[in-house]
Amino acid sequence: MRVLVVDDEELVRAALRSVLGHDERLHVVGDCDGPAAVDATRALAPDLVLLDVDMPGAHGIGVVLPALRALPAPPAVAMLTALDTADHLEQALRQGASGFLLKTMEPRLFTDAVRLLAAGGVVCTPPGSAAVLAGWTARTPAAPAPPAGPGLLDVLTDREREVLTLIAAGLPNADIAACLGMGVTTVKTHIGAMKRKLGVDSRVALAATVHRTAAP
Repeated sequence: MRVLVVDDEELVRAALRSVLGHDERLHVVGDCDGPAAVDATRALAPDLVLLDVDMPGAHGIGVVLPALRALPAPPAVAMLTALDTADHLEQALRQGASGFLLKTMEPRLFTDAVRLLAAGGVVCTPPGSAAVLAGWTARTPAAPAPPAGPGLLDVLTDREREVLTLIAAGLPNADIAACLGMGVTTVKTHIGAMKRKLGVDSRVALAATVHRTAAP
């Protein structure tokens, strides 16, 4: 899986190269700053571009992201930020981003998320993503469309939405527990409650619910 890192800080780019280099399934084909992102993408043909949200001279969401998505064979794009900002997440989804990753994530979880994104998945890291995904659900009908009334995920608690987001990211129960600071048994309890509330019978169906409701 080919990854291009785009950030205005060389130190950040080097750190991400180092983190992702520990997974033999990921190959960082290059790194650059924002103004060089489109040309680098054309030349290197990455499966995934990790794009800083805001860079001097090249606004990640407002300028670089739409330019990348307009390419004839656009890669998946995940936004990188040090701040968990709901406004940024919603704007990124509108512009066609496949994910939104915090730079403060634990390295192994970050690598797991990047691998899923490069394979075509959708990953939005908590805690802010749960509320934003719920907002998208309230405005955007799923397929098949749910009955009229509150958004599909509105029946879930905030904590259940956080667990659901990490399930959609492909994380196992032990990693979800570590990420959210709870026990594995508690994670399983939340999963059982979500299955009942959403009327699904599998973990895969739970993840599919998030992917459907996250699409702009």
